[in-house]
Amino acid sequence: MKKWTMALSVLMICMLLAACGSTGQEDHKNHNMNSEKKSEGASSMAKTKPVTVELMDAKGKKAGTATLEQAAEGVKVNVEATGLTPGEHGIHFHEKGVCEAPKFESAGKHFNPTSKMHGFKNPKGPHVGDLKNIKADSSGKATGDLMSSLVTLQEGKSNSLLKEGGTALVVHAKADDYKTDPTGNSGDRMLCGVIKK
Repeated sequence: MKKWTMALSVLMICMLLAACGSTGQEDHKNHNMNSEKKSEGASSMAKTKPVTVELMDAKGKKAGTATLEQAAEGVKVNVEATGLTPGEHGIHFHEKGVCEAPKFESAGKHFNPTSKMHGFKNPKGPHVGDLKNIKADSSGKATGDLMSSLVTLQEGKSNSLLKEGGTALVVHAKADDYKTDPTGNSGDRMLCGVIKK
């Protein structure tokens, strides 16, 4: 009987050690998979180059630039624009990479691959292309550092600004009220720039 108890005890200890070793291996494997996913994300961000957007006015003349840069939390947008009326102006990403002056209707609607309504204050919004307003000073110059967590510069994603055909960055005549569909009551399109790689 003692031999049987001893054999059973040894067997139980072996099984327990095997289970612990297996769990450790699984944890190590999961940790490695998570690390690989993080490094893939970081590496694709590192491969994404900043994009410079030339803004033009209704006469087709250069009226500023915007620099788009991929960050961990989304896309950073640095805007410098001229020729605007003093005050706030709506600025949005539009669905087509075409800027035909003078009205820039060629840029299409706001970039909206998720089929939401316009506006940060709209419970059914916002569009992926919605951004915070920029403000022009008394000389008509506007600068702004914006961030959009809703878009990416990584190609192949449904919310990529570098989708086939590109997208556009449009500055409007008036402030975006962040709620009125489809454009935030932001008025005419004053400046437009094509976003392509």
